[in-house]
Amino acid sequence: MNVNRRRFLKTAGLTAGAVPLAAQGRAPRATIDFRYAPGSWQTAFCFPDDPHKSLAGERGELRYGHPGQGKPIDYFPLIVEFSLPGIGRDTVDQRLEAPGVPIIHTRIGWPEAILEITTFATNRQQEGRVDNVLVEVRPRAGRSIHAQPVLTIRTKEDPTVMRSGGASLASLGGSPAPFLAADASLRHHDTGAGFRLTSQPGVASVEQPLRRFFRFPQEGQDFDRIEAGMAEPDALLEEARQFWRGWSALQGGVSWNLSGRYHEFLVACARNIMQAREVRNGRLTFQVGPTVYRGLWVVDGHFILEAARYLGCEREVQQGLEATWALQEKDGGIFAGAGREHWKDTGIAMFTLVRLAELSQNWSYFRTLQPEILRGVDCLRGLREKAKAEGSANGRYGLLARGMGDGGLGGIRSEFTNTLWALAGLRAVTQAAQALNLAGFEDARLFHDELRTALFAAARQEMRRHAAGFEYLPMLMKEDQQWTAPEEWERPRPQVGQWALSQAIYPGLVFEKDDPVVKGHVALMKASTQEDVPAETGWIPHQGLWTYNAMFAAHAYLWAGEADWARRTFHGFLNHASPLYCWREEQPLRGSVLAPYVGDMPHNWASAECILFLRHLLALEDGRTLRLLPGVGDFEFAAGQPLSLVNSPTRFGALSLNAEPLDRGKGWRLKFERGAGPAPARVELPAALGRRFRYSGASGADATVSGGAVLIAPGAQSWSATWK
Repeated sequence: MNVNRRRFLKTAGLTAGAVPLAAQGRAPRATIDFRYAPGSWQTAFCFPDDPHKSLAGERGELRYGHPGQGKPIDYFPLIVEFSLPGIGRDTVDQRLEAPGVPIIHTRIGWPEAILEITTFATNRQQEGRVDNVLVEVRPRAGRSIHAQPVLTIRTKEDPTVMRSGGASLASLGGSPAPFLAADASLRHHDTGAGFRLTSQPGVASVEQPLRRFFRFPQEGQDFDRIEAGMAEPDALLEEARQFWRGWSALQGGVSWNLSGRYHEFLVACARNIMQAREVRNGRLTFQVGPTVYRGLWVVDGHFILEAARYLGCEREVQQGLEATWALQEKDGGIFAGAGREHWKDTGIAMFTLVRLAELSQNWSYFRTLQPEILRGVDCLRGLREKAKAEGSANGRYGLLARGMGDGGLGGIRSEFTNTLWALAGLRAVTQAAQALNLAGFEDARLFHDELRTALFAAARQEMRRHAAGFEYLPMLMKEDQQWTAPEEWERPRPQVGQWALSQAIYPGLVFEKDDPVVKGHVALMKASTQEDVPAETGWIPHQGLWTYNAMFAAHAYLWAGEADWARRTFHGFLNHASPLYCWREEQPLRGSVLAPYVGDMPHNWASAECILFLRHLLALEDGRTLRLLPGVGDFEFAAGQPLSLVNSPTRFGALSLNAEPLDRGKGWRLKFERGAGPAPARVELPAALGRRFRYSGASGADATVSGGAVLIAPGAQSWSATWK
């Protein structure tokens, strides 16, 4: 059976409400307000590197037991919901205590009462890992009310309820250990669609809410281990709060200072990534998500590892890199969760190896892996020979064999994505070997050059004309029968599978900026924009969008000098997050009554892309050029707050920069320092910062103005520049 990375990963849920689709070309509102948040979401509240990936849904329900890849995204054998009986239609609001504090506060309101659900994880040494839910009922008016909190257990196993002192315990499947402990008695009722556990009634007033405390041991603990904590929910909550307030993802002297929503997303995305990570086979493994993508994917992993390295996590990232290369097979190929026909994984692993060596300024692991790299090259070369034998367009063009395209291209197809990423990987390793004067890469360099020539020739033949009047390169070749499907509805969207082309453009640098393929891709992404992001680019072919695919396009825009489109798309991406700062892989456009949800959540390729773009707004490595402040504009300067990076790793060494306002907002100064490392060939600043500020001078380095750019002497390691 052909492996499709995203197959069947969908639910039937639709976004709430009907909002007209955003008009193409509409000027975006420069506001980050979650206006396109999905109607259904889930949030992790576990600890960093926690093997217990505890999740809460948008109504505060606990979702347990997802078995991982191969089951639908909503396949949870155990769901625990919290409610009050019999009072009709409700409203729901949910928030995190802070972006870096995953204590989840869910507020369900009715005209007569409010149910507040506080969800958090603890890990006391004497107790072990426990999920905790504190439920409080308050009346809306001043009078007291009687209330009776209810738990609905959605499971195929009938709970067994028993008493232990002043607590009630519930177990499943005949297990002697409880999955639930409550501080009040529970009455058990089979509803036919689940099981209801009704707590004893009590009186709630504004001054004294009715409280119930529920604990869910995660390690199969007996009740006696967690019993003492039943009487101190507030102390447990404070312990969780203090842990997260003292935790930071930033290491190795790295620090960031951003303002407003940008900093909130930075902190939350770093936390999302660390919560999904866990030890596998003795190595810390950066995983994509907590459910269907709870594992290692090579392409997702590249961007997650790079983002983690931007956070200063050098030791952990090295373990993640080793976990990737541990997947290499005898033929030299590297395959992970996407399956064996995802040929591109081998090239991506090469690219990752080079990028992380650049960021650490340590090439010892690259040198050690030279035999493995060359075996990977041999594997890719063998795929070119396989293509010739199969008689496909890929073979006639001299590209890699037909494979799985991903990102909306399932099955084994005549496509470009595998060859594009193979080229990016080959380019990276051969250029690195040349810079290091390593012998043995001569055949790899020749193979790269041949494959590149073949790709460019194929691209000229496969370009298509878009209805909007421009030429673009589809990722699915003309010979694919889907292009001639009788029904227009069944034909490929022009933008499907373009994710790999975005990445071949940047960070892969396979093309020059004026290449027709780049121009066509940029035009296609703009033409497909709805809700401020490219739509219908992935597994939802109609009325849906791949949320973080927006960031692939945003990076291509930024690299190509389209800063306004890059920011617009970035803000659109942020506005598709849940209010708890995480993303589902794919979701319906607002107003769709057709499109499903697809993929995991929190999806940490999305988290990684957010971190990467925030860094690249301030410092973008464009080959041997260092572009500073390439993506900042009026939005970033409106708050009048400093923007800074300290010890941020680059291929040119660690850099520190601080952009600060001058003279009560009448100007800005950028201070720059660069540590040890190879000097860039070019250092570039914008001549204008937004619409108000123009370059006025630099000190500490020679500078010249060239068109819309300021060029700083590339060898200078410490200088400042001003705009007024």
